[in-house]
Amino acid sequence: MTNVPTPKPSIMDITPYKGGLSKTKSNKPTIKLSSNETPLGPSPKAIEAFKANADRLYRYPGSYDLHEAIASVYNLDPTRIVCGAGSDELISLICLAYAGAGDDVLYSQYGFLMYPISSMAVGARPITAPEKDLRTDVDALLASVTLDTKIVFIANPNNPTGSYITRQEIITLREGLPDHILLVLDGAYTEYVGNDDYSDGIEFVDQHPNIVVTRTFSKIYGLANLRVGWCYCPEAIADILNRVRGPFNVCGAGIEAAKAAVLDTEFTAQAKAHNDTWLPWMSKQLTDLGIHVYPSVGNFILAQFDDATKVNEHLMNEGIIARPVANYGLPDCIRFTIGQEEENKAVIETLRGVV
Repeated sequence: MTNVPTPKPSIMDITPYKGGLSKTKSNKPTIKLSSNETPLGPSPKAIEAFKANADRLYRYPGSYDLHEAIASVYNLDPTRIVCGAGSDELISLICLAYAGAGDDVLYSQYGFLMYPISSMAVGARPITAPEKDLRTDVDALLASVTLDTKIVFIANPNNPTGSYITRQEIITLREGLPDHILLVLDGAYTEYVGNDDYSDGIEFVDQHPNIVVTRTFSKIYGLANLRVGWCYCPEAIADILNRVRGPFNVCGAGIEAAKAAVLDTEFTAQAKAHNDTWLPWMSKQLTDLGIHVYPSVGNFILAQFDDATKVNEHLMNEGIIARPVANYGLPDCIRFTIGQEEENKAVIETLRGVV
């Protein structure tokens, strides 16, 4: 038998991440609500910035101007911002830098699938803490900490459940963690949240040397195609991440579009206002149909069905692509992104015929 290169054993245990579908076999118009993309698309200013970059394709990109733009909007120190190819890459870089063989990476039971994937890629063990009512349980997380725990990931709000933990719960979690454990607050959907008891976590980065906040331009900013994310770190952690990231890990077109997007706060407010209108509308309509809906503060809704497979097949036949989440351990649930007005109404009308 011919010898072949052998990967780390843990890599062979990884189930590859699969994004939401984009096509159906139906001949009806496609309504894609499977990937939590903003229905408004990106800011027109971001589109223009992307186009303007076309004559600079021969130049290597640099992201410091994007750091400055992010810092101006969120009142941050730009030197402590690190950008990546989506927050996915930043999650991977954090695992690469702070975990390895024999280490544990802890996250909540229904947390983002990239946490275990990135952990296993570096040889670490992904450990889950049980949830209550599909909501991160801080006490369960703290009870799951061991001498081998190196990183704790919290998606806040969480995907696919839509739930969040409060500012006080973050404080409780931080106070219960040993100082050598890195706490990562993943805020991919932060911009959609308006609850008074919520914190995006940035305030804690300045107070503690072991907290990192990650963010993305893929959701409310509508730049999922360009893969741009960022994180805000203590100075020492920013230094480490800059040592392990690729020197030009974000493309120039993505940098320019993201810079324009984050500075266009008026358009961002419009995207949030759209979600503020249609998230509760969808929740009520689904509930009125007798469908159990989990409370969400993101731009999506998780709904529970007696036969999620049958419901999803019916939706697909009608050209509607939602997101079954059996791969998260929730086989009876389907996640619906909040879409445009006519798309949201089409979902409800279609479900009337199957529920």
